[in-house]
Amino acid sequence: MNLRDRYDAATAGIEAPFAVVDLAAFRANAAGLVRRAAGKPIRVASKSVRCRALLADVLAMDGFAGIMAFTLPEALWLAGEGVSDDILVAYPTTDRTALAALAADPAAARAVTLMVDCREHLDLIEAAAGDRPVRVCVDVDASYRPLGGRVRIGALRSPLRTPADVAAFAEDVLKRPSLRLVGLMAYEAQIAGVGDVPPGRPARGRMIRAMQQRSRTELARRRAAIVRAVRGLTDLEFVNGGGTGSVETTAAERAVTEVAAGSGLYQPHLFDQYSNFAGRPAALFALPVARRPAPGVATCLGGGYLASGPADAVRLPQPYLPTGLSYDPNEGAGEVQTPLLGRSADLLSVGDRVWFRHTKAGELCERFAALHLIDGDEVVRTVPTYRGEGKTFL
Repeated sequence: MNLRDRYDAATAGIEAPFAVVDLAAFRANAAGLVRRAAGKPIRVASKSVRCRALLADVLAMDGFAGIMAFTLPEALWLAGEGVSDDILVAYPTTDRTALAALAADPAAARAVTLMVDCREHLDLIEAAAGDRPVRVCVDVDASYRPLGGRVRIGALRSPLRTPADVAAFAEDVLKRPSLRLVGLMAYEAQIAGVGDVPPGRPARGRMIRAMQQRSRTELARRRAAIVRAVRGLTDLEFVNGGGTGSVETTAAERAVTEVAAGSGLYQPHLFDQYSNFAGRPAALFALPVARRPAPGVATCLGGGYLASGPADAVRLPQPYLPTGLSYDPNEGAGEVQTPLLGRSADLLSVGDRVWFRHTKAGELCERFAALHLIDGDEVVRTVPTYRGEGKTFL
């Protein structure tokens, strides 16, 4: 039985649209991430999973430890539900209500670590928490700046870049009695989040690989110096870095104690563009064919599930099964209908399904209330996404 037939058979009793996770692929992807981490623990990026049941499943696997959350309300919810007692919020928060709730809950305050990179963050936390202890982690700029800093390649995150910058800020944290400095993080988006084999663009791929190699060398030296500078002031519980695209290179740095990853569990199609690993598509969604408006055209219901990031064609979901389908350039992936073109369209009838892959990982879960978990040729569990549990954190 081919893959499409297996998925169709497993979900025959479910009305499309719906989303699934292939558990065999999910487990294989998790094992691949652990191999690449070479013994260093992987903190699971929850924004790339957005399903409490699957987060718990991953954390039960050897090699994974802790969660990297994307908002403080999410972290409070996960801690309160007992999903993890080690949750790092990856982005700074300005949510005074959530900060007060964190400080008022001793168990949550022990479990959750907040991200900071400027004095205003520290002032906000202190004002909301009072004299109750709060754990914090310093975010460090990991972007690559060649040509004497005149060019910046990487995410616009922290303003803290040099060992002197970070040490001075750490001293400010340490002067505040209610704050506990427990970690450092530096996310190299230009390596972990940029594929080095863009389809049909070999010259661009060579440029990306050259940039990434230079960036890795620069960052490894700078990150090690930053860690030495801060460890000279205080003990640290963890130094976090990397993402799915850079697990092995980030883990190889002695200064890094853990890596973060999440997208590699679902293997959305954006992550097909990497030469250093190959995952198996695990998260998919199915749309029903609702119309056959012309020869060579099959129109699906819904489908406009665009990914965040630059507004380009890469952000569109990818028609996956059957193969050989493409978008109508005048309609693309639409809010209520998505026409698909190609020879395979003539093999589809009204009521058949087309299987898609999202560009990114957890964003798919914002569109569906449940994930149907397929093992072999049957659905073995149906679990709610964050949306299905009534949680919309962003």
